[in-house]
Amino acid sequence: MRNSENVPVFYAAPKDIDVSRFRTGLMAWFSFNQRKFYWRTDDVSNYIKIVSEVLLQRTQAGVVSSFLPTFLATFPSWDAIAQSNEDEIGALLKPLGLWRRRAVSLLALAKEISHRGGAWPLTREELESIPAVGQYVASAVLLFEHKERAPLLDASMARLLRRYFAITPEKADIRYDRPLHTIAHAVLGTGDPILLNWAMLDFAALQCRTNAGGCVSCVLKAECEHYAQSPNPDC
Repeated sequence: MRNSENVPVFYAAPKDIDVSRFRTGLMAWFSFNQRKFYWRTDDVSNYIKIVSEVLLQRTQAGVVSSFLPTFLATFPSWDAIAQSNEDEIGALLKPLGLWRRRAVSLLALAKEISHRGGAWPLTREELESIPAVGQYVASAVLLFEHKERAPLLDASMARLLRRYFAITPEKADIRYDRPLHTIAHAVLGTGDPILLNWAMLDFAALQCRTNAGGCVSCVLKAECEHYAQSPNPDC
């Protein structure tokens, strides 16, 4: 079941007041601590934003930041990618790893756009039917091109949401974890969905890390279920 904005409808969202507190604290932190990347600047194109998200999958943001100018010098547009081939794109992407899947994904996206005369597919189902385009890249297109409230849900964002809201994983694969998606969409229910996505990604990268050590200094700890339930005061 889906609503008119292509947002998956799974479980009931958490209490509005809990989500609101999380969102407010998160954005207050983000206003002082957000990471600065080229693809986040105001005048950058959606092409650069979406390409960056393809490259960011399972790769540190700092690595992508250093590599992006090289990629854009060779492929400045979707048209440039569409006129290339998988081997050429892959050869450029090899330093990042996962180069074959990224090459397939970028080329398939470029050809789809070219086939549609520059228009993007409108639905998640259409986007995810494109070769090597999964949930994350489809969400990036929906977020940046169609201004939908789509979460860029990766392992780091999942860790943050599971900890704060005490979500017991329903599935090991976050793509199919319904409670996790419900809360991710609830967080994006109001406010700027792009900034909220970046705030969650930054908070997970800088504060709510995999290793212990960030809980005591965390601005969200007063309402965080992970902190409240942890026997270790520093998690």
